[in-house]
Formats: sequence, structure tokens, C-alpha cells
Amino acid sequence: MKVLMHTCCAPCSIYCIDSLRAENIEPTLFWYNPNIHPYIEYKTRRDCLKEYAETIGAKLILQEEYGLDEFCQNVVGDLKNRCVNYCYPKRLGETVRYAAENGYEAFTTTLLVSPYQKHAELQKVCEKLAKEAGIQFLYRDFRVGFRAGQEKARTLGLYRQKYCGCIFSEEDRYKKQITRKKH
Repeated sequence: MKVLMHTCCAPCSIYCIDSLRAENIEPTLFWYNPNIHPYIEYKTRRDCLKEYAETIGAKLILQEEYGLDEFCQNVVGDLKNRCVNYCYPKRLGETVRYAAENGYEAFTTTLLVSPYQKHAELQKVCEKLAKEAGIQFLYRDFRVGFRAGQEKARTLGLYRQKYCGCIFSEEDRYKKQITRKKH
């Protein structure tokens, strides 16, 4: 099966790639993340993924778009729902478009490995996009391998970011740290 896997970063890709390879599925990695900010974070994650993909012999397609302006314009009115209403559809919509136009039978995403993502909503977005494009959404609940993947990333010395990607998720992270310290 020819599978395109939207990939947010190298650490999150580890378990996803390993588990698909264990099923004899060789995913093509697809980088499209205009939600990652600031630019140095975007570049660091992209470059780490490029190096990791080369190391493990994975095919990687880079769809470059650093989209701070467009991102801000589209989420500013509803920051609490930015993932479901903008980030997931934007990133995965581009993944599905590319997959459909380039002969892929299915797509998936490394976002499914994170216990911090809105898993049920993410799955709904992917199923809707797959139906509209007429390709298969290869669903796997990769969360069972999140810790193992992160440990492997640590062992390999890969860059491990401290927040999901957008500037607002970075702010959320620090707010939670401050709240924990107060209690």
C-alpha cells in the first residue's frame, strides 16, 4: 500500500514509522506544517526530520510554507479551537491533496502518536478529508508508542521540542508550568 504520512517532527515520527514498517508498510513522509512558529523552531524541526529520514532511509517530501501571517489571520478569532478548526484541516488537507494527486492509496499522520492532541477530533477531520478526496485514511492509534518513541529520540540525540508547534501552544505550555508551580 502506498501511504503518505503527514509528519510534524522527527521524534513523533519514530514510533509511527517503526510500527508501519513492522506491518510491511513503507510510508512516505510529508512535511507540511505552516503552523509551527517562530521560524527558527520551524527550521529546526524540519532540518531534524530531514536528517532523521536520511538516516533511516525514508523518503521525505518537503512542502515548504512558513505561514505565520495566514495562521494568525485564521485562528485569532477562536484561539481555543484553533487545532480542530484550522490546524488539522489545513495541514491534513494539504496532505490529502498531495496524496490524491500523486497516486497514494492512503494517508496517515504522526499527530496520532501524541497524547496531547485532540485525538477524536483529529480522527474525524481525517475521515472527512479522506471521504472527500476518495482515498483511504490509514488510522492507527499510535499513542501506545509515544513514550517509547520519545525515549528513542532522546537516545538518538534528536531535537525534542517543548510544545506542539504554534506560538499559542507554546504560551499554553508555559501557563501550565506556572500553574503547577503555584500549587
